[in-house]
Amino acid sequence: MSDQQQPKKRPGVCIPWEEKRKELPEIAGDAELVKRVWEETDALAYTYVWHCLVSF
Repeated sequence: MSDQQQPKKRPGVCIPWEEKRKELPEIAGDAELVKRVWEETDALAYTYVWHCLVSF
């Protein structure tokens, strides 16, 4: 294992909002709405990957 450890992610998260926010341009509208939608979509992606892993 390398000397640099990756930061731990919360369970049920593929890409945390804090990490994704750095990639996005300034949000002109409701930033909390964008965050909520991102987190819900990310949770669905995590569930899909987990389901594929245990189902096959």
